Amino acid sequence: MRATAGWLGQVLAWLVILGVVGVLAVAVAVPRIAGATPYTVLTGSMEPSYPPGTLVVVKPVDFDQIGIGDVVTYQIESGKPAVATHRVVGEANRFDGTRVLITQGDANGDPDPQPVTAVQVRGELWYSVPYLGHVNTALSGSQRQLAVWVVAGLLVGYAAFMFVGSVRDRRRGRVAPDLPAVPATAAPAARTAPEPAPAPGPAGGVPALLVGVAGVTGWLLLTGLARRRTRTT
Repeated sequence: MRATAGWLGQVLAWLVILGVVGVLAVAVAVPRIAGATPYTVLTGSMEPSYPPGTLVVVKPVDFDQIGIGDVVTYQIESGKPAVATHRVVGEANRFDGTRVLITQGDANGDPDPQPVTAVQVRGELWYSVPYLGHVNTALSGSQRQLAVWVVAGLLVGYAAFMFVGSVRDRRRGRVAPDLPAVPATAAPAARTAPEPAPAPGPAGGVPALLVGVAGVTGWLLLTGLARRRTRTT
């Protein structure tokens, strides 16, 4: 039974670390390495492809390479932080020859009232992760910081608990059991075989280390998760 519990603990530890590292990679690490920016979708005009709560990662792109059908994130008003993420449905040229984009939400019946210029474009949609943006929108700044410390503390504390238990069990396994004294006049008593060493702790040293790493990566995830939000109205 204890061996089964230890095996299940190892599997659980691996699943935790792989899940946290995977989410960390797609939400924080990959965008930073590639110079991209993650945003959280707030409204439903890009449904069903990008419903509210979707994390969209936007990568810088040359304005001339943007074509009809591409999804772009742009400033609603040039120079202001509020942005929208819509699909390009057309293009036009102003009287001075400046190229502009006509955008529209997938769920909207009409194009956006104002065309989008090159200076407004923050980038083109690279990839998206459903539901992950809900973590960002559900927590305020102070709540996010509290969640960071709570999650990281629980994971690291759990890792320390498993690691200490594993070390204790291994030390017990190294202690040989005392053998009974044999009287001089008695026939030699058969020596009993030493008891098997106790099984390692619930998850062993390596999974405990992995859960500790999960605590650190979870902390990085919650602190680096997209704080930028994009409208899709």
